Amino acid sequence: MPLPPSPRRQSTSAADSATTDAHQLRRPREKLIHVSQQQLDHVTEHRIGVAAPPSAVYAVIADATTWPHTFGPTVHAISESADDGSETLQLWALAGGEVRNWTSRRVHDPAARTIVFSQLVTSPPVTAMTGTWIVDPVQGDPNTSAVRLLHEFSVEDDDPAHVEWVETAVERNSTDELHALRVAAELDANQINATVHFADSVTIDAQVADVFAFLDRADAWAEHLPHVERVGFDEPSPGVQWLTLDTRAEDGSVHTTSSVRVTFPATSIVYKQTQVPAVLSAHTGAWTLRPLEGGVEVTSSHTIVVDPDKVHLLGAEATVATARDYVQAALSRNSRATLAVAKDRIEAARV
Repeated sequence: MPLPPSPRRQSTSAADSATTDAHQLRRPREKLIHVSQQQLDHVTEHRIGVAAPPSAVYAVIADATTWPHTFGPTVHAISESADDGSETLQLWALAGGEVRNWTSRRVHDPAARTIVFSQLVTSPPVTAMTGTWIVDPVQGDPNTSAVRLLHEFSVEDDDPAHVEWVETAVERNSTDELHALRVAAELDANQINATVHFADSVTIDAQVADVFAFLDRADAWAEHLPHVERVGFDEPSPGVQWLTLDTRAEDGSVHTTSSVRVTFPATSIVYKQTQVPAVLSAHTGAWTLRPLEGGVEVTSSHTIVVDPDKVHLLGAEATVATARDYVQAALSRNSRATLAVAKDRIEAARV
């Protein structure tokens, strides 16, 4: 006998109970907004207060290209705007220890400070998912915002095990994302410039396929790169790689980092560190290949976010700015070393 459909239900993030009294003030639009024309089987709602103006909070949500270094679960995002003002967003994100990929359509309403999204291409076991970001001002305090994140979803055959898996993933990711949103918006509101983007490039006299192969097969890096002591490598599905590196710094110390990588053959490899140095809250990067006449331009780009609460680990006089400079110098040094070895090995193989 088939199981009856699961009842619609709401959940509230534990992050909401951790906010200050100001964050818990009653907000407008308390009525739950249904985000799809058809009612899906399951509903969740997560809330958090943010000590930043609604416009600043909304800006973080609206610019999905910043999500990989803002939201813990997000690995990579590709955004394309349509003529009708909507946005198609392709996302790779961690869910339940796996990398999931889906495509969503988002409709922005800056005046109302809402963004409605619906998945166009879902990832099993999800068969449909929609949601809404809502940013409201807190009455009496223009520098504080109340944020709600709503989801509605259905799964294959309403299987209870699948429902539990999705609810667990939504709960974890929503809680993590709301906390990260608060941190990012409050840093911006306090004019703390904790984020820096930088890149290094080299031109290699080779075919794109040869350069991509060197970067793609990171499991061999310990054999080729002098600063890499050990490599842990796993590719559970084509195009998704888990990489752990022990790298030796100039002072002789060895540091371990873990990353998840998404590969786009002959074009790029993007990655996000899942285990970052203590002084950082986020580190994302990419290896990008651009064919040129007579070679390939290879660029190693990084985005890092310094954790202001951890800069003291670099010394009593350290600041966010000096921490940014320190990490940038170390990462850029490793990137240039990798690019130099790649150039030497690949060009030598062509002789």
